[in-house]
Amino acid sequence: MRKFLCFFTVVLIIIFLTFVILSAAENDKINYVGTNTCRLCHEPQTQSLIRSLHWKKGIKNSPLSDKGCETCHGPGATHVRAGGGAKKDLVTFTRSERPEDKSRVCLNCHENSPSISSWDASLHKKNDVSCEDCHTIHTNSRLNLKNTQPAMCTSCHKEVRSQLARQSHHPVAEGKVKCTDCHTTHGGFGKHMLNADSIPDLCYTCHAEKKGPYAFEHPPVAENCGTCHQVHGSNHGNLLDSKVPQLCESCHNIGAGHTSRAYTQQHGFSGLATANKNKFFARGCLNCHGNIHGSNRDPSFLR
Repeated sequence: MRKFLCFFTVVLIIIFLTFVILSAAENDKINYVGTNTCRLCHEPQTQSLIRSLHWKKGIKNSPLSDKGCETCHGPGATHVRAGGGAKKDLVTFTRSERPEDKSRVCLNCHENSPSISSWDASLHKKNDVSCEDCHTIHTNSRLNLKNTQPAMCTSCHKEVRSQLARQSHHPVAEGKVKCTDCHTTHGGFGKHMLNADSIPDLCYTCHAEKKGPYAFEHPPVAENCGTCHQVHGSNHGNLLDSKVPQLCESCHNIGAGHTSRAYTQQHGFSGLATANKNKFFARGCLNCHGNIHGSNRDPSFLR
């Protein structure tokens, strides 16, 4: 009797699951209208999608092998029956929708991608940036970006656009450096989402000659290159925060045998020609302390 009850229970469970699966399949047929129906009104969007990477048979689990347009936009039956209205059941990727709802559609397929493993902890997500703000599947461009770098990034980071236009800058506008050479847009180290574990480690990928090791190190160099340099651009040479000697004097106020006071025109040329006549001349610290990133021969970083 007990065996019979167990067998009967298993049969009931199988019948119930079969009913659920068939009901879901039937609902899919009712709610999903297919790409051919979508293209009756949205032919330009359909054509751009067909030319994109998302419409390649060779890509596993692409929209082409699933529900077409409705893989990303959701079931369109209600929308069709309303003659193009009733969009509440659709994801239209417009500004009126929540960023997390739009990104969730993309993450359904891309959440296991190594490049976005830190997305949940990224500043972009915390600041309500969605995948759709930068990417669109209706394009055949690389990475499906809406624009190229740096225009893509500076459309939001306008302060960086201003810095990149200054007289001393990293050659981003010239095309020799890209934003993604330094930053990982889907989440990375610290508030700047860097492609390295620290700011110096990132800078050393290009400026390896500054890394050392040195017998005599300049502490700010190993701590943070940004102590002295503006990363994106500066109105002072070598991307410096301020001109020398003012930059050096922000830490080294008075040194042995040196004075850090500012000379005025009134007394800058006083005295004999062989003594104090030209106090404005050769006031650059780097004229003598040339090995400012570190030295193997002199603790004062003299040339």
